[in-house]
Amino acid sequence: MTITSVILCGGSGSRLWPLSREAYPKQFLNLTGSDSMLGETIGRITGLASKTRVSVVSNEELRFLIAQTLETLPTLERLPIILEPVGRNTAPAIALAAMQALESDPDTLLLVLPADHVIKNVDAFIRVVETGEKVAMSGKLVTFGIVPDSPNTGYGYIKADVKGREFADVEQFVEKPDLETAKGYLASGNYYWNSGMFLFRADRYLAELKNFRPDIYSACESAYQGKQQDMDFLRVDAQAFAGCPDESVDYAVMENTQEAVIIPLDAGWSDVGSWSTLWEIQEKDEYNNVKVGDVITEDVEGCYIHSEGRLVAAIGLQNHVVVETDDVVMVADRDRVQDVKKLVTLLKEKEREEFRFHRRVHRPWGTYEGVARGERFQVKRITVKPGGRLSLQKHHHRAEHWVVVAGTANVTRGDDTMILTEDQSTYIPLGVTHRLENPGVIPLELIEVQTGSYLGEDDIVRFEDTYGRS
Repeated sequence: MTITSVILCGGSGSRLWPLSREAYPKQFLNLTGSDSMLGETIGRITGLASKTRVSVVSNEELRFLIAQTLETLPTLERLPIILEPVGRNTAPAIALAAMQALESDPDTLLLVLPADHVIKNVDAFIRVVETGEKVAMSGKLVTFGIVPDSPNTGYGYIKADVKGREFADVEQFVEKPDLETAKGYLASGNYYWNSGMFLFRADRYLAELKNFRPDIYSACESAYQGKQQDMDFLRVDAQAFAGCPDESVDYAVMENTQEAVIIPLDAGWSDVGSWSTLWEIQEKDEYNNVKVGDVITEDVEGCYIHSEGRLVAAIGLQNHVVVETDDVVMVADRDRVQDVKKLVTLLKEKEREEFRFHRRVHRPWGTYEGVARGERFQVKRITVKPGGRLSLQKHHHRAEHWVVVAGTANVTRGDDTMILTEDQSTYIPLGVTHRLENPGVIPLELIEVQTGSYLGEDDIVRFEDTYGRS
């Protein structure tokens, strides 16, 4: 028997802005440990006794970040990363993963895991999943219900009468309750937080999806039949998938099937859905503060204060969140952190780039970081990883000056090629075709000075690209 761990890795994590941004969301951040949340999610399944392989479902924007993360993780069999042309929620995403998994193993189980959850007790998680294997093999659709420790109003709940057994039939899925209702749920002992984690046979999931939502099944089937593999990625037919309804696995299958069962999970779980949640699960000082980075406080209680670089000094705050990055300082009442999404929406409306990018922007070849900008110039620090290669390109509105700070650069400029090392430089005139490569074994670092009438990232014409970008 094989377990295919399906990691759902879309989403922007906008409630954790400004650390989490659209182009580099929370699943790639080290929020609670030494590894990224995606890395921790995949790392914890290595303890399963059954043969395990990994299938990740995400989108075009995040594909290279996921590939880079997978390269650094323990050796597991990895299926090609499934790229959704558009987001259509969890039911279609799981359907695509099921179709992929069944091609090589008709008896495989799917262990569905969001990429951005925290589980402190990994051993307890492993035990519960292994309990669920035999239940799922019998044809049941298993959901893992979190044993609640508070009347939380931010989660959906699942009703079931487990009473000491390993699992029980699901009686009801319920929406996020108000506080009084949540207190009643907690007191009854028959309600569990809906974790969004599942375990079932791939063929059983598709059969139930086809039974209850044939429209979703048909769209996913058509999209998958039109698939094409591109390096480590699997692209499904964009037109067919665009016609798929947007629906969660709960609404499409789990609330309709007669085969849903719940297994309680008590393992220090959190979905890290907001700054207040992150405050709740982290170690606090004697004044109930969580302080990350260079932080000094006086008369501050119940706060989450996070510094990415600069000193953050606070006086007289209570129950606040303060987050500093190299381009943003965000301050919020801890009871209002759900409204951080409104700030992100406002940034989009104002066409500000801070909702999408950090100052350091990740690319498949490395990173670039804005250093300074004026009316007709821009300075960037560029880092190209060993073997990294930018596209062969030109610009219509800007020229570029490159100064190598460390490492070795292989530069194409028009019909010429040259090797530059530390302290050497070159000039790329406007309209000249060029390319930058790192042929060395250490990162290449250089300073780029752009000059011209327009300095936007969309002023680029690609003629050739190692990473398949248009």
